[in-house]
Amino acid sequence: MDYSNANAALWNVIIQFGIIAVVILLSNLLRRKVSFIRNSLMPTAVLGGFILLIARSVGIIDFDTDFMEKLIYHGIALGFIAMSLRIPDKNTEEKGNLTAPKSGAIIVGSYLIQAIFGLGISIGLAYTVMPGMFKAAGILLPMGYGQGPGQANNVGSTYEAVGFVGGRSFGLSLAAAGYLCACIIGVIALNILAKKGKLKKASGGTDALGSVNVDKYQDEGEIPVSESVDKFSIQVALILLVYLVTYLLTWGITAALSAWLPAVGATLNTLLWGFNFIIGSALAILTRVILKNLKGFKLMTRQYQNNYLLSRISGFFFDAMIVAGIASINFQDLSGLWLPFALMAITGGIITWYFLVWVCREVYKGYFYEGLLSMYGMMTGTISSGVLLLREVDPEMKTTAANNLITGSSFAIIFGAPILVIIGMAWKSDVMAFVTLGLCVVYFILMMLFIFKVKIRKK
Repeated sequence: MDYSNANAALWNVIIQFGIIAVVILLSNLLRRKVSFIRNSLMPTAVLGGFILLIARSVGIIDFDTDFMEKLIYHGIALGFIAMSLRIPDKNTEEKGNLTAPKSGAIIVGSYLIQAIFGLGISIGLAYTVMPGMFKAAGILLPMGYGQGPGQANNVGSTYEAVGFVGGRSFGLSLAAAGYLCACIIGVIALNILAKKGKLKKASGGTDALGSVNVDKYQDEGEIPVSESVDKFSIQVALILLVYLVTYLLTWGITAALSAWLPAVGATLNTLLWGFNFIIGSALAILTRVILKNLKGFKLMTRQYQNNYLLSRISGFFFDAMIVAGIASINFQDLSGLWLPFALMAITGGIITWYFLVWVCREVYKGYFYEGLLSMYGMMTGTISSGVLLLREVDPEMKTTAANNLITGSSFAIIFGAPILVIIGMAWKSDVMAFVTLGLCVVYFILMMLFIFKVKIRKK
């Protein structure tokens, strides 16, 4: 075997992680030593991502974008699996309420409000200053902001095939603008709320996580810090085991659908692989329950999970994928489409913020700002940008805001099924564009009625 630098497959992973390590350490140094950056509340990973993005844009460094996209994909799943394996704090558990389905309604409501304003812009431009404008183009706003680059690319390519010239580039550019919106507007919101005294800064001259005491690192009944195998190794093994089962389960389901229900498989298989972090989180929770019951039945005498180490592992994956996500931002050629792009990008960021302020105040009572910032990050960028904003106000993930992103996404798959029909019919004619707009309004009202009117009767 060739161990030299000529063997790219051998050294590529080390080089790419080395690049990420350098920018994270540099960003941490800048945040600690430069008062302007420290007071701006910009997360270290965000600063590192922008440093790498600028370095790539001016040609200083050329990294492997394919590797970065893989890191984002696996980092989301591994990070949430680590979080879901943690032993829940009884004081922060939410039981017997509708937070999970209402989080799903918030996500779908965000898609719909983005679609309503996006279609309003594209239809309005088509009948005024841009007669040739593809009227269904507004559907790409929720695809880019709410769904991310994957769906923006798929739907944009579909629309391009039926007449929207530059549809793929338009969708991908909206996804890039959404990620920037999550980072920039999200950080600005953090600063404004902190100055008003509504948030406590999670960083500063001292470690935001505080000191680590023995109780935090070694709970009663846990395995020792190190015996024949290190405690950290056990946490990593549990995470990788759950992720392996996630892969096998997803592969089994998609293979069965392709063999027995090919039409259904063509629709669901991509969705299942794209949302593998939901399956992974569910399996992690199941693993946690099994381990708890084994201990309860005296079949296992020790607790194997350690919340502190699992939080640090999830933090590592989230930091790495945030740097990779921002560094991979790429605006496409938008010849002739700059006006609708600018209008949708700006409107999407503003309307999503005010919509989420309205609904999160109703659903996330007791942790409104954590719920708001995490949802805003996800509904303008991806789930990783939601996590990065949340970690600035809840670094230990003590609230259930992070879990709401997972459980809400699960319900959003169900609630969002009609949107797939809307996407498929919007482009077929001018009349259908208006019908699509009307259907979005009606479905949005239904989602809001569920959020504000449906309650659980208490005995």
